[in-house]
Amino acid sequence: MIKILNASKKNFDSYFDQFLLNRKSKIRLNSGLIEKIIKDVKKNGDKSVLRYEKKFSGNSNIILDSKEITKKISLLDNNVRKSIDIAFNRIFKFHSKQKIKNIYYKDKLKNRLSYKYLPIESVGIYVPGGTASYPSTVLMNAIPAIIAGVKRIVMVSPNKKGKQNPGILYAAKKCNIKEIYSIGGAQAIAALAYGTKKILKVNKIVGPGNLYVTAAKKEVFGDVGIDMVAGPSEITVVGDKFSNADWISSDLIAQAEHDELSQSILISKDKNLINKVQNSLINQLKSLPRKLIASKSLNKNGILIYTNSDKKLVEIVNRLAPEHLELNLRNYKKIVNKIRNAGSIFLGKYSTEAFGDYLAGTNHVLPTSGSAKFSSGLSVYDFYKRISYINLSKKGIETLGPSVITLANFEGLEGHARSVKLRIGRK
Repeated sequence: MIKILNASKKNFDSYFDQFLLNRKSKIRLNSGLIEKIIKDVKKNGDKSVLRYEKKFSGNSNIILDSKEITKKISLLDNNVRKSIDIAFNRIFKFHSKQKIKNIYYKDKLKNRLSYKYLPIESVGIYVPGGTASYPSTVLMNAIPAIIAGVKRIVMVSPNKKGKQNPGILYAAKKCNIKEIYSIGGAQAIAALAYGTKKILKVNKIVGPGNLYVTAAKKEVFGDVGIDMVAGPSEITVVGDKFSNADWISSDLIAQAEHDELSQSILISKDKNLINKVQNSLINQLKSLPRKLIASKSLNKNGILIYTNSDKKLVEIVNRLAPEHLELNLRNYKKIVNKIRNAGSIFLGKYSTEAFGDYLAGTNHVLPTSGSAKFSSGLSVYDFYKRISYINLSKKGIETLGPSVITLANFEGLEGHARSVKLRIGRK
C-alpha cells in the first residue's frame, strides 16, 4: 500500500530525503555492459548493431523501406490517425511561438559584436518501442527540430515482436522523417553517435528511453550532444478539500503505469482527501491493464504527504522539483508564483497531466530526478547552437588593448598580452 507521511513530524525531512535518494540509487545503472556495446558498435558498425538486435529483440531487419512503411501505416486506425493530426497541429503551433533573436550592436569605438543562432545540422530521435510505443514522442522531439530548421532528422525505434508500430511510423511521416531505423537500446545510441556504413552519425541525440538507453546517451555525451539525462517519469499533485479524490488517483496511476521506477506523490493539507485517494488507488488499480507495473511503482516510489501549512507544502515541491506538477486546487494562484522548480505545471482541476503528454501543445520531454532545479523541458531552443562574432576596429583595439594586456599579465599569460601588443605597436 502507498505510504502516508506527515510533514509535521520531526523526522520527516530526513526520511523524505532518504526516500528520494533510495529511488535515485535504483535508477543508476552499472555502465560496464553499455561501454562494451558502444565500443563494439564504434569498431564494427552495422555488424555489431545487427548482432545486438538479434540478441535482444530477435530483429534482423534494421532498415525500413518506404513501401513497408506505407503498408504498415495503412493498418492504423482512423481515430488514432486523426488524434495524431490534432496533436501535431497543437504541438507545432505552440512551439512555433518560441522565437529566437539574433543580437547585433556597434559600440562607440565602432567595434561590432553579434550573437547568431544556427540550427544544428543533424539530429537523431530515439523513440521507445519495447513495453509500449509512443507516437507522441516522435511529435514532441521532431517538431521543435523542424521549426528550428534542422536539415536531417533520423529516427530509431526498437520493434515490438518483430513489428514496427504504425502510429510511430505515421507520426514520423507527419514530420517528414525520411531516415527510419528499426533498432533500439545502447546499440542504437552508439550507431547515431558514431555512425556506421548504413547509418550516418548525427550531431545530437534526443528522446527518452529505458535505463540502458539513458546510460548510453550519458556515455556518448561529448562526442555528440544530448537533450538531457532523464530518468523514469514523475508526478506531484497538490490537492485540497475541494479536490476530487478519484481524479487525483487516476492521475497518480497514469504516471505509475509508465514504469516501476516512476514516482507519484500527493501533497495536501486535507487528511480526508489523502485517505480517500489511498482507497481510490486500491479500487482503480483492480481494472488497470498495467496493474502490476503501476502497483509496484506506487508501493515502492509513491507517497501521500500531509502538511498543515502552505509554506511547508511549497518547500516540499521545490525540493522535489518534479517533472510534472498538478496544482489541483480551488485557489492555485495563492502558491503558483512561489513554485520555482518544476518541469511543467498544470493549473486547476481540469488540467490533467495526460493532456501534456499528448496534445496540450507543450513538450512532454521534461527534466526528472530534481533536475528541474537547473534545467528545462525540450524546446525549439535545444536545436540551435549559438555563435558569437567579434569585429574589432583599429580604434577599438588601440583604446581597449592596454586593459587586455594588463589582465593577461596579471593572469601570467604573456602570449595573450603579446598578441595585443604586436597589433598596437607596443613592446
